[in-house]
Amino acid sequence: LPEDGGVGSLNFSPITRQQFDDQGMLLVSGYTTTRGATIKYVLAGCDAPEPHHITGCYATCTNGVLTEKGTFDADRLVQSRGEAESAGGFNLVSESVVDLGFPADVYVTKNHAYVVSIQLKSYMPAGGLTVFDVSDRSHPVLKKVISLPGDGYWNAAWAKDDVLYVATRASGVILFDISNPGDPTYIRSVPSGAPLDVHTLFVEGNRLYAMALRPAQTLIFDITSPRDPVLLNRVVFTSEEFVTSYPHDAFAYEGRLYINHTDIGFLVTDPTDPLQVQELGKYHYNRQYSHASAVGTFAGRTIAFEGSEQEGAHLRVLDVTDPANIQLIGEHRLRPTTSIHNMILKGTKLYVAWYQEGVRVFDVANPTLPKEIAYFNAYRETDPKRLGFVYEGVMGMRVPGDGYVYAVDTSRGLLIF
Repeated sequence: LPEDGGVGSLNFSPITRQQFDDQGMLLVSGYTTTRGATIKYVLAGCDAPEPHHITGCYATCTNGVLTEKGTFDADRLVQSRGEAESAGGFNLVSESVVDLGFPADVYVTKNHAYVVSIQLKSYMPAGGLTVFDVSDRSHPVLKKVISLPGDGYWNAAWAKDDVLYVATRASGVILFDISNPGDPTYIRSVPSGAPLDVHTLFVEGNRLYAMALRPAQTLIFDITSPRDPVLLNRVVFTSEEFVTSYPHDAFAYEGRLYINHTDIGFLVTDPTDPLQVQELGKYHYNRQYSHASAVGTFAGRTIAFEGSEQEGAHLRVLDVTDPANIQLIGEHRLRPTTSIHNMILKGTKLYVAWYQEGVRVFDVANPTLPKEIAYFNAYRETDPKRLGFVYEGVMGMRVPGDGYVYAVDTSRGLLIF
């Protein structure tokens, strides 16, 4: 809702009725799908228990028939808890605008930052790849911008040697030659065959894991020759209860592949034999949407930090030493309307990309009690390209060990700390 009283939006659709009075708030919006179905959203705000917080009821109708209803909690996502912009010496060194689409992830190698962007809706700007020379972290230099017609959703990046791998919605994994790091050149896309929506990537040694949404599968490639990935297997985990679940992300550690399989849960697998990947255990909780994770060893125990997405999401700490008997040993929560997109574990520090909560840094030397030691509040609702929905803010992040932290904010672009 614009501060000037102009027409707002609801679920990306213009609001067609907007009413505010002593009875409360009423918002109505809708759209017609490509198949001709008429969708209508109705939001009735009934109470404001505190500033920037509204509660009420909502309903969704399809072709005039009620299809969903319930209650809601809505927050104006301003800087919360009386925090400053930053704390713990976590200071912004530079900020670089990314013009392509909706910035989502970054990979840093060869003194260059490779930022990938997504196209949220078909009528919004397409994403692609934006390359910065970050030799001088205080003054990154834009080197190249790449996009492909018909494939505007590039969500993740990783590299090995002179090859950059990019996860895309229509082309699977695209390979770029970065032997000249400021001038990536297209090599090809993998796997061959039908279009594949690859969402995230993880490289460990000579293995590339690619997590695909449609069709839902985890692809395992041998990248002994980085320019010539060999597809070893397409691994599928299914559930009769959660038929639309897909692998959102994964983390490889000490012979295990930990898969954030959204609704199915957090899976521990053994990929030693890529042709027969075994599920060793699973952690699941009510309304789970397992989204990101990082795994390490603490006092001889294997500990996983798991972040979920969507409402009520937060950080969970799991003892996965025995995958068949995973134990919850710690938690950390911020606001219930914000959620986690990504995380990086470096020694006993956990860096979390927490959407509108910005970058959060935790001391996890005692993993049962994550202690927040630093943060940067990147989200400002007045920034250009803010859309007023829960999945914006800081999304991607890298901590390559060069003394800097690199993060991507969906509006502000590349942030270096």
